[in-house]
Amino acid sequence: MNWITNVVRPKIRSILRRETPENLWIKCPDSGQLVFYKDVESNQFVIPGSNYHMRMGAVARLKSIFDNETWFDVAVPDVTPDPLKFRDERKYVDRIKDARAKTNLNDSVKVGYGKLEGAPAVVVVQDFDFMGGSLGMAAGEAIVKGLELAVEKRSPCIVFAASGGARMQEGILSLMQLPRTTVAVQILREAKLPYIVVLTNPTTGGVTASYAMLGDVQIAEPGALIGFAGARVIEQTIREKLPEGFQRAEYLKDHGMIDMVVHRHELRPTLARLCRLLMKAPAVEVQAPKSAPADALPPPDPAVIAAPPA
Repeated sequence: MNWITNVVRPKIRSILRRETPENLWIKCPDSGQLVFYKDVESNQFVIPGSNYHMRMGAVARLKSIFDNETWFDVAVPDVTPDPLKFRDERKYVDRIKDARAKTNLNDSVKVGYGKLEGAPAVVVVQDFDFMGGSLGMAAGEAIVKGLELAVEKRSPCIVFAASGGARMQEGILSLMQLPRTTVAVQILREAKLPYIVVLTNPTTGGVTASYAMLGDVQIAEPGALIGFAGARVIEQTIREKLPEGFQRAEYLKDHGMIDMVVHRHELRPTLARLCRLLMKAPAVEVQAPKSAPADALPPPDPAVIAAPPA
């Protein structure tokens, strides 16, 4: 009897068992609705029933913005991977390795150069899945590089912010990225080129205290958490109960902190219109062919552009 129970039955179960992907279903944090992952992915990671905006990876974000889902990856200068030899429960270098394996990104910021409704644009995207989108030396270099490339190419720069703040494992070197990125934004502004920021969920900490709130136009996705300190810290400091919806995109728009709250499905045409307006470019008739023609992208610069993504 033990042989049947311990050997035969497990073998039968292993034969009949079907492997189910872990992300086959997604549960909406707002309504609790269960949705197929493929349905959410095809809907730009917006839950169809509740319109809840899930977090969107850097590559998926670039695909949703650029024409024909095609762009050039911008090469970013290398930095010292662990300047402080930091260690808490684990080594910092091990955390970086795990984050790179999880996201297939070098760091929390990815920069792309391509066309948005026929016009060249530089798009800088933070990926929250990479150590909470934290701002370290590599991320700071990527943001500065994107802003410098926009000046060089005389094109708008669009930044998608998603971060928990500065990266503590890099200490003061992380905090130095706040003034560095602010200076780079000022250089773009002196060149009279548009700087548009899209605040996604969440955008907090030192990122909010620097380049994320310096846009010529401040856009936010619906329901995005935007702030510097957490709500609980603020309540303990001022000893008052905060109003409902405090630090959410809609609340900030009502109180003049941001300009627009735009649904993700409307984000691409909205950004294209803003770029044309701020660049004083004429309106164009948008066509979306299935395959990208040979001249669909601006000519690459070998000094700053890497190979197109696989």
